[in-house]
Amino acid sequence: MNVFESLESEVRSYCRGWPTVFQKASGSHLYDENGRAFLDFFAGAGTLNYGHNNPLLKERLISYLADDNLVHSLDMHTVAKRDFLETFQEVILAPRGLDYKVQFPGPAGTNAVEAALKLARKYTGRETIVSFTNAFHGMSLGALAVTGNSMKRSGAGIPLNHAVRMPFDNYLDGRTPDFLFFERLLGDSGSGLDTPAAVIVETVQGEGGLNAASPEWLRGLADLCKRQDILLIVDDIQMGCGRTGPFFSFEDAGIVPDIVCLSKSLSGYGLPFAVTLLRPELDVWEPGEHNGTFRGPGPAFVTAAAAMDFWTDEGMEKDTLAKRDQIEGALQGIAAAHPERITGTRGRGMAQGIAFTEPEKAPAVCRAAFDRGLLMETSGPEDEVAKLLPPLTTTTAELSEGLEILADSVDAVLV
Repeated sequence: MNVFESLESEVRSYCRGWPTVFQKASGSHLYDENGRAFLDFFAGAGTLNYGHNNPLLKERLISYLADDNLVHSLDMHTVAKRDFLETFQEVILAPRGLDYKVQFPGPAGTNAVEAALKLARKYTGRETIVSFTNAFHGMSLGALAVTGNSMKRSGAGIPLNHAVRMPFDNYLDGRTPDFLFFERLLGDSGSGLDTPAAVIVETVQGEGGLNAASPEWLRGLADLCKRQDILLIVDDIQMGCGRTGPFFSFEDAGIVPDIVCLSKSLSGYGLPFAVTLLRPELDVWEPGEHNGTFRGPGPAFVTAAAAMDFWTDEGMEKDTLAKRDQIEGALQGIAAAHPERITGTRGRGMAQGIAFTEPEKAPAVCRAAFDRGLLMETSGPEDEVAKLLPPLTTTTAELSEGLEILADSVDAVLV
């Protein structure tokens, strides 16, 4: 591994917690170059909801490449893009009654967020964006401005302006009614808060500690935005594509955002791909006003369209919710066994975790899990949450195996 240490930047992170060289992957497992198997409860930080090298997606991808189809196309019209748009409309948008235009902003989730913020400002003529405590929206400057994590924000090297933070659901432990502070500032001409262009929110804060907003809180936020003529942006980059059960994580709350950001598992295969969904009347872009070299990823169009096969009925959602219950039961059992060391469970759907009273215990548990053949990461402002993000296609037997490894790892660290 000397080449990584001698040539790769010090900014590398995941590899420090998983000191091996990976070579192959299939389904819910990765294999290092020595053939050792690791059960994957990380899923590419939520990029591999359908597992590694899913055979349905791989077959379509190999066929597409073998026929010399377009790999790179900027924003030209292509057969692959048409197939994706038609399939996405038919399988995802139309059945949910969602009327969105689709923008291809670039290859990553942060590109989708940047496009959403720029569009909100262009449409409203306002500058301020409201985001929430412990939010994470990406690593480019606009996305960092609406991110809460101080370590990531400090990497910008310049002031991050035109953003205001508000308390996320239950941030004040229920001592203050939802949105009292926010609405009071909006209604007071002396508050110093300019009328925002938009509010951006994650329904579950994946990097911020798996804090899950209640449906009631999300409905209250949507209502506030509507009454105050503020656009509502939902960042569904990590929690979309079925991670919480339904395809969009906001469906359970019954809200319809003005703008939605999707990436990560959208391609289904781990290929870079992002979209920004927007209400048609918001589509005030001039041609080329927001562009990028990698807006036309042919292979990602193909695998994303193929991934829609998982959503032609309710099977994927029901299966995910059943596995959610399995995960919840196991995590609650682990927490109950260590009531003074674990503050409780966090998250929703198949994005869950356990929070430790001593923040350093969460990374220690993840290291112990790695030693036992399980890949996990931490979450939260102090990395105090051991986070589970398995592929949605993980079997119940694989879930049981991984949850047993987690329980053993917690016992080993806390005893």
